[in-house]
Amino acid sequence: MGSSTGRHLLCLASPACLLFAAAVLLAMPGLTAAHTRRYSFNVTMATVTRLCVTKSVPTVNGQFPGPKLVVREGDTLVIRVTNNINNNVTFHWHGIRQVRSGWADGPAYITQCPIRPGGSYVYRFTVTGQRGTLWWHAHFSWLRATLYGPLVILPPRGVAYPFPKPHREVPLLLGTCVSRYVFFWFFPDRSDVLIWDGKRDRTAGEWFNADPEAVIKQALQTGGGPNVSDAYTFNGLPGPTYNCSSSNDTFKLRVRPGKTYLLRLINAALNDELFFGVANHTLTVVQADASYVKPFAATALVISPGQTMDVLLTAAANNPPSRSFAIAVAPYTNTVGTFDNTTAVAVLEYYGAATSAAALRSLLLPSLPAYNDTGAVANFSASFRSLASAQYPARVPRTVDRHFFFAVGLGADPCQSPVNGTCQGPNNTRFAASMNNVSFVMPRTSLLQAHYQRRYNGVLAANFPAAPRTPFNYTGTPPNNTFVTHGTRVVPLSFNTTVEVVLQDTSILGAESHPLHLHGYDFYVVGTGFGNYDASNDTAKYNLIDPVQRNTISVPTAGWVAIRFVADNPGVWIMHCHLDVHLSWGLSMAWLVNDGPLPNQKLPPPPSDIPMCS
Repeated sequence: MGSSTGRHLLCLASPACLLFAAAVLLAMPGLTAAHTRRYSFNVTMATVTRLCVTKSVPTVNGQFPGPKLVVREGDTLVIRVTNNINNNVTFHWHGIRQVRSGWADGPAYITQCPIRPGGSYVYRFTVTGQRGTLWWHAHFSWLRATLYGPLVILPPRGVAYPFPKPHREVPLLLGTCVSRYVFFWFFPDRSDVLIWDGKRDRTAGEWFNADPEAVIKQALQTGGGPNVSDAYTFNGLPGPTYNCSSSNDTFKLRVRPGKTYLLRLINAALNDELFFGVANHTLTVVQADASYVKPFAATALVISPGQTMDVLLTAAANNPPSRSFAIAVAPYTNTVGTFDNTTAVAVLEYYGAATSAAALRSLLLPSLPAYNDTGAVANFSASFRSLASAQYPARVPRTVDRHFFFAVGLGADPCQSPVNGTCQGPNNTRFAASMNNVSFVMPRTSLLQAHYQRRYNGVLAANFPAAPRTPFNYTGTPPNNTFVTHGTRVVPLSFNTTVEVVLQDTSILGAESHPLHLHGYDFYVVGTGFGNYDASNDTAKYNLIDPVQRNTISVPTAGWVAIRFVADNPGVWIMHCHLDVHLSWGLSMAWLVNDGPLPNQKLPPPPSDIPMCS
């Protein structure tokens, strides 16, 4: 034993042996040392031309969309944001748990005051227990129309994917900038790359002629719905179906026969749920919102704003029926308002193919559901199941401490003085949105800072209703009075409380789906259905074995969804509709999670450089 110990001591004293030992440790799964990844976000205006219109748009580092952030599970991200535009701005790292780092979550007036023009702020957080595709975006007004990009979390070195290793990984961003229109973005890898204006890994995004900030400002002033967009795009290119858009404005993705590609889909749309498909190709879904799922095949996907989805696409090995195939996106909606019911087209090209301008217009489209096919959406959504394996268990709460029932939908404000504008909503009213008939009023100071300082008076009220004050037939004939109340109201939770929330769509001003995003947490989707939720019958049908884990879930049109989570992350966390027009109308609320008894269960002090509201 003594000589063996001596040999070990000699090895530890040898630089060569130390290097060898370090290499062995780095190669072992789960033992890779975490790193600190540093990025700089310089928010500036950049000039872009599409559809014969040249305009200046907010960008990060002059890129549209913004830079791709790549980290590994366990890494710490440090992002310094400098605001050089004339708008206030904040950034949200969508889907990051932000364990005890709520000061970095980013929603304006919830966890921080905005970064003013000329100001800066450093976001610092650690990626804990997450791997897959997430994204980042501005969280002030509608600035995320152009301020967003992918956030890719790789597993630790030596830890394999629970699915076959792909030939290439390709982030794909889809999104919209103003009400009811679609766009599609693509971040190619180094070899399967489309060069655009001489730079790699840089994309331009969906195009619209109007300024999104002017669009929502006008809508809030008139009380009506916002205007629609001018085009859907792929990778900033409108494609061959729009006026003033040539074949040179069509995005082409090149693939190699027999190779499998991991497509990291992100719906960065402002106001659209999207169908997505590739003609003559089947996709395999393997991940949702940075959580692995049991793989399943699909030819048409639906992805809601805020959601991410990783899918495998395998190119045909021999003699495909064509060398070029259409990629398409189209909206899913049940809105009673105006929307852009068009289909945008890009091209999947096998190496060696060259799709002519004439051929572009004759490509067969993938078979996508009709724009209002809620049945297709429900069938696709029902396919998601967590892996629930030994390595990736599904820790579903089996018991519940607090039950909540939130009626989610549109509403109205009366047209009466004082009204700073007109009343172009239904029946001479102004559009509003609410949960449990409470339309959220954005405060003028940070809720998290008020909570940390215990200064609640005049800022928030801890009395958000656990259920509607007046129950009604939520998916039947709407009540006569559709007016909402207003307030900055939160639900206080004790640390480690187990929560169940049933989110119920309503038919007020038309039933439609609402993608609800919860900040600071993932949750398990334990049940869903159509019609009014019935606790006596529906609870028995819950999936408590392998429900999907997400951070954003769509409340079905004229239906309901039940989620569960454990409130083990202290702070103030907003939950809101990720259709930005509904968020602007007040469809949000906040959870105030108090500290636990242990030091590692408490909210730390704010950073010294956190922006001030006054």
